[in-house]
Amino acid sequence: MKPFHCLFKHLLGSVALAATLGAVPAMAQSSYNVGATSTGVPFTFLDIKTNKLQGMMVDTVTAVGNKAGFSVNIQQTPFAALIPSLTGNKIDIIAAAMLKTEARAQIVDFSDPVYSYGEGLFVNAQDTKSYKTLDDLKGEIVGAQVGTVFVDALNKKGGFKEVKTYDSVADMMRDVGLGRIKAGFGDRPIVAYQLSQGANPQVRLVKEYQSTLMGDVCLVIRKADPKLMERLNKAIAELKADGTLARIVEQWKLN
Repeated sequence: MKPFHCLFKHLLGSVALAATLGAVPAMAQSSYNVGATSTGVPFTFLDIKTNKLQGMMVDTVTAVGNKAGFSVNIQQTPFAALIPSLTGNKIDIIAAAMLKTEARAQIVDFSDPVYSYGEGLFVNAQDTKSYKTLDDLKGEIVGAQVGTVFVDALNKKGGFKEVKTYDSVADMMRDVGLGRIKAGFGDRPIVAYQLSQGANPQVRLVKEYQSTLMGDVCLVIRKADPKLMERLNKAIAELKADGTLARIVEQWKLN
C-alpha cells in the first residue's frame, strides 16, 4: 500500500495534467452533415446517373468546406424538412435555394449571402396574356411549393380563388400544363433553368412578371454557433474575392 503522501502527489499530478489538457483549444469540427433537396435544379438536384446530389449550392458548400478546412456529407432532405432536420440535429448545415426571411431568422442563423433572386411566375404555354403583377391573377387558382416563402406571401396578399401547395415545382408545372391551376410561383432561377432544359413544354415563364419577394440565398446553421458561422463567412468572403463563387454561379448559368 502506497504511503498517503505518494497518493496525494499522484493525485496532484493527475489534476495538473487534466488542467493542461483542458487548456488546449478544442479542434475545429472536420466534417459536417449538409441537408440539400433533390428537386431544386440548378441549386440542388439528384443526378440520376451518379445517384448523388449536385448543383450550385452543393458546389458552394463544398468549396466553403475546402476553404474552411472541413468536409461535407450531403444528405437528401425534402425542402419542408430542412429546418426541422437542422434544429433536430439530423444535419448541421442547410445548402439549398432557401431565401433568408425574418421568420426563418428567428429559428436559424444565415451566413453571408452567396446568391440573390426573387419569385418567378409560370403559366400554360397557350396562355399569351401579359402578367406583370399579382393583381393580374385576381380570382384565379395559383400554386406554390410547400415550405417556401411564396405560400405565406400569396395567402397574405389575398384575392386568389385558392392557393394550392405542391411538394415540387415539377408537380406544380404539371397542373399548370393540364389547366388545373392558372399559374404557379417558384424560385425564378429554378423555374427558368428547368424550362430552358425542356422540363415541361406545356408551360412558359412569364418574363414580364415583376418579382416582389427578392431575397438572399445563404448557408443556414443552428443558432448559437458563432464559431461555425465565422468559419463559413470567412470562407465565403475568400471565395468571392478569388472569383470561385462567381465561377460556380456561371457554371450553373445563374448569372
